[in-house]
Amino acid sequence: MQESQRQGILDNARYLQNVRPIDPEEIHEYVEGQPHPAAVRQVLREEATALGMVETEDGTFVPAPDGPVSLAFHGIDSFPEAYARVLEDMLVEEYGPGWPDGESGDRLRSRIRSFKQRYLTGADVEYNRETALGYAVYHLPAYYAAVQYVLAEVADDGRLPASPRVLDVGAGVGGPALGIHDLLPADSLVEYHAVEPSAAAEVLDRLLDATGRNFHPTVHRTTAESFEPEGEYDVVLFANVLSELADPATVVDRYADALAEEGSIVALAPADRETATGLRSIERTVERRAGLTVYAPTVRLWPGETPSSGCWSFDVAPDLAVPAFQRRLDEGTRETAEADPDRSPGDGEFVNVDVQYAYGVWRTDGATRFDFRPSPDRTAKMVDADGHVTERVNLAAVKLSNDLSEGGNPLFLLGDGSQQTDHFAVVTRESALNRDLLEAAYGDPLLFENALVLWNDDEAAYNVVVDGETVVDRVPV
Repeated sequence: MQESQRQGILDNARYLQNVRPIDPEEIHEYVEGQPHPAAVRQVLREEATALGMVETEDGTFVPAPDGPVSLAFHGIDSFPEAYARVLEDMLVEEYGPGWPDGESGDRLRSRIRSFKQRYLTGADVEYNRETALGYAVYHLPAYYAAVQYVLAEVADDGRLPASPRVLDVGAGVGGPALGIHDLLPADSLVEYHAVEPSAAAEVLDRLLDATGRNFHPTVHRTTAESFEPEGEYDVVLFANVLSELADPATVVDRYADALAEEGSIVALAPADRETATGLRSIERTVERRAGLTVYAPTVRLWPGETPSSGCWSFDVAPDLAVPAFQRRLDEGTRETAEADPDRSPGDGEFVNVDVQYAYGVWRTDGATRFDFRPSPDRTAKMVDADGHVTERVNLAAVKLSNDLSEGGNPLFLLGDGSQQTDHFAVVTRESALNRDLLEAAYGDPLLFENALVLWNDDEAAYNVVVDGETVVDRVPV
């Protein structure tokens, strides 16, 4: 197609876009040389983000939705079969139809064991194609789900645009990309940019081919440190990547400059202690150096205070259904001896459907998930807990865990943004007066009245004892 024809298509589209739906069958008649309607459609697709238009089911183009997105999000129960088929096609292409069995299955299982162990020890992981495929088999479903839970919370507060510009730094094999695609309505115009230098980008590219007509991806094969953002982004996503960077806070600082005025930096990390507490350390550094505000979940209830506790905090969502590709690898026949002689095929070693994640949402506009601020005249700060040991006090706190008790007295991590040491609420007597603590969601603010503060020497933490004399109320958000 000649450049003059392309320009003619765009001129007509701009003229008509606020008048009526643009039909390629109509526009081609107005362009010199009358290019085929299919060629017109292709140009409109390629320029959709610049035009601010989405393609409808009937093939016409209309203005993209504006303002905040409205979602009907009720959680994730399974990884979509359409994406699973793409991944299995790649596995068959690489290893053949018997990929879960014999030598190929052994190699994938060995590779998964290796990168799991290296993550736990903080060692670097080299991403070749086999590592990328193993990573997709093991991590893709849970990462697909986790990003949706976090962004749905941002959307619930009206802070996620219906047609966002997204920058996914360290995009990996594509779990977050697919999650964003499926979270947003089909008529959202999404300009998605992925930064991924490794072989994982090859898997990402294939999976992105399965996304819809109004999801416009670009993959940048470069590192997070060297990529130069262009323009502003409504969401800058760091999903399970900050722990792999040499200086993650500096990288976040730099990308904060590319955030739209009302945009969000969304950071996700695995729920294990090292990466989850590492995320909180990064959060505190960028809060101080880049002037970012913690929007969620560790909202600072006391202005001017900053926590320094360990804060091993993560959320837990319902498990996913086991994808067929994980089950097949887990049950595949072995050709070589197992790395762990106590494990056997089908015991679940290669099934990963737990949706557990640490996260932080950071903004430059000062917004937080809720505006609640406790009264200093009636409420004790956690930073002053040492002076209240064995006393009953009123506290304000954010619930920062699900029940950690494993069958004992209900136990929850708390934070108010001033704590220098971890605080745990221990429910010794459940009642209607304190039920809100058990029923509140992760990240919800709570008021404790007449709670007993004790020091737990074994855990080197403070216990906030919730008994029959304690009242706990959720703060409306």
